Amino acid sequence: MKNEKVLIVDCGSAHAQILARRIRDLNVYSEVRPFRTDFEKVKAMNYRAFIFIGSLDRKDRQAEIKELFETYKSLQKPILLVEIAPEIAQENKEQGIFRLHEKIEFVQSEAEKTALKEFLYEQVELTGDWQVQDFIDAQIRNIQAEVGDKKLILGLSGGVDSAVAAVLVHKAVGSQLTCIFVDHGLMRKNEADFVDRIFREEYDMNFVHVNAEERFLNRLADVSDPEKKRKIIGEEFIRVFEQEARKIKDAEYLVQGTIYPDIIESDAEEGKLVKSHHNVGGLPEDIEFAGIIEPLKDLFKDEVRKVGLELGLPENLVYRQPFPGPGLAVRIIGTITKAKANLLREADAIMREEIANAGLEREIDQYFAVLTGIQSVGVRDENRTYDYTVAIRAVKTVDFMTATYYQIPYEVLDIISKRITSEVEGINRVVYDITGKPPATIEWE
Repeated sequence: MKNEKVLIVDCGSAHAQILARRIRDLNVYSEVRPFRTDFEKVKAMNYRAFIFIGSLDRKDRQAEIKELFETYKSLQKPILLVEIAPEIAQENKEQGIFRLHEKIEFVQSEAEKTALKEFLYEQVELTGDWQVQDFIDAQIRNIQAEVGDKKLILGLSGGVDSAVAAVLVHKAVGSQLTCIFVDHGLMRKNEADFVDRIFREEYDMNFVHVNAEERFLNRLADVSDPEKKRKIIGEEFIRVFEQEARKIKDAEYLVQGTIYPDIIESDAEEGKLVKSHHNVGGLPEDIEFAGIIEPLKDLFKDEVRKVGLELGLPENLVYRQPFPGPGLAVRIIGTITKAKANLLREADAIMREEIANAGLEREIDQYFAVLTGIQSVGVRDENRTYDYTVAIRAVKTVDFMTATYYQIPYEVLDIISKRITSEVEGINRVVYDITGKPPATIEWE
């Protein structure tokens, strides 16, 4: 990328990704890398400035980070310190070393925003060249240059990321792209029909619909570990693509809807893995494609939506509820069966319908149901039941890096609970997840 770049050196902060997003709001491209990233790679990236964020409270890393700080200073680029212990600031009062407030609140206050903007535009003298249309134009040029006249295939998962990636790549290469929609049997209610209609009827794309439900469920049988689920699904996606690619002459490239938080959250630095993403951690070693195209890998979720709108996608597609690539597999706790998936589909559809009826669908950033692995005693038609518990989740967020739970009105919760327990046989209890991110992630697995 030819944009002006700023590197955020993560020294163990919970706010590094949030800070990166705030910088991008100021039209400056920023990246997050752990502090132990190879310095030679950093030098080669030609960053315009560095931001150290984190705490030096852990004694085992104090000396290492201080030494690294001195190394970065040798590049003679402006450095901003955020949350770093006062001794570094006191030891480095010379020109080019700046500090944001000792305790930032996600760079939300006007004073913090002003201080950050002054650092970027006055101290570093950036021009603010991170723009949506420029990004689209650059990606189109990059894709065309890399693939030439070769053919590509893309897996449509039903989510916003893969949909935007599909339209962006199609804009670059047209009929060279074939979109493969893998119906793994773990979509939401009526999701498969929606995806099929949108891309087959509304866009002039090569579109293949593969019904692979039985194949996925067989691979996932008796698997309860969420990391194994994700890796299995990632591998099966690739295998299905490989089979379809053999039917398409010269299909050499695979397109994926990987976005920036996928990459950051999959970083296992110092054992801090949040979760592996099917687009990042699940690829088999013997992949049969010449290359992988990930046009959205530098974008946060809200930036993906902006790109989608700029490309002309309809709002009802761009602002669809986020849906993980592994689908309901990561919303069914424990082992997965077709019967469990059907239970969750119906419960989730009821929740989404009642949220829409209450006029809250654009007020809540993400909402869904989870089939917990818990079964408990209940009563249905005066008979004893021992059925599943469903949890409902609703969050407010700016960038999906952090989130607070949304306070669904009690009357809406009441309707949701009564409908699920009366209309979905096999579920006798509904609970409400009131946990933010952090400490929880948005998905349960």
